[in-house]
Amino acid sequence: MIKIIADSTCDLSPELLKKYDIDILPLGILLDDRSVRDGELTQAELFEWADSVGKTPKTAAPSLEDAAELFGKYKDDEIIAFSISSEMSTSNNVMRIAAKEAGCRRCRVVDSRNLSTGIGLLILYAADMVSAGASFDEISEALDEVNPRVRASFVIDTLTYLQRGGRCSPLTALAANLLSLKPKIVVSGGKMDVDKKYRGKIGRVVENYVADLLPELKTAETRRVFVTHTMREDAHDIVEKTKETLKALGIFDEILETHAGGVISSHCGPNTLGVLFIAGEGGR
Repeated sequence: MIKIIADSTCDLSPELLKKYDIDILPLGILLDDRSVRDGELTQAELFEWADSVGKTPKTAAPSLEDAAELFGKYKDDEIIAFSISSEMSTSNNVMRIAAKEAGCRRCRVVDSRNLSTGIGLLILYAADMVSAGASFDEISEALDEVNPRVRASFVIDTLTYLQRGGRCSPLTALAANLLSLKPKIVVSGGKMDVDKKYRGKIGRVVENYVADLLPELKTAETRRVFVTHTMREDAHDIVEKTKETLKALGIFDEILETHAGGVISSHCGPNTLGVLFIAGEGGR
């Protein structure tokens, strides 16, 4: 039997986790002196805490104890595990050590070089192959080919959360917020980089962002596309418009909406939205 495990930054919905029988290893979230596991707080609860104290929650890799316990449950199976990019967290290394400590018969820990449903795309690709009867080696080889074709990007409404977390200067965040600048963050080489800056209200920014993605979307692998976000309730129409635009392309078999989990939300803040997909063959 092939078992799929992923860390919690994959941001797959409970419905998808159940459908594909995926076990999750949670990262940690630190709220001053309070520690919780990713998934124990809703987005709304996390943002309420952050805004009330003027801080961004800190995040931590999974505990080795939790990881070893989870891997130990499936030590006699063939395990394919997925982690957030090793450039962003030590989660991948924790998984590798845990697999050894648990005495796993056979385990591949995949460094996604990505985050959020950029990881999720790889996970579901592997899950589809498991369902089709592919072998451990066949899946492992396919993931090596698909991994560089994952396209993950987001537009961020406010830089306040990145500034609080030390990922941009207070002056940069203040200027961006005053000028209504919304950066497009792209995952490249396992790291996050600013690709472009939009200006205006988040609804119009998302429209322009999706329009800029259309050339790539039209040649993408057709299996699925994710719309992953931290939109507040009063901005959910932006999500629906994005899904309608993607549906109108007539390209994707599935348009999947997911909410970013606690770790990702801690860094990007509210009203962030990303469209994530796998580029067509030849896209690198």
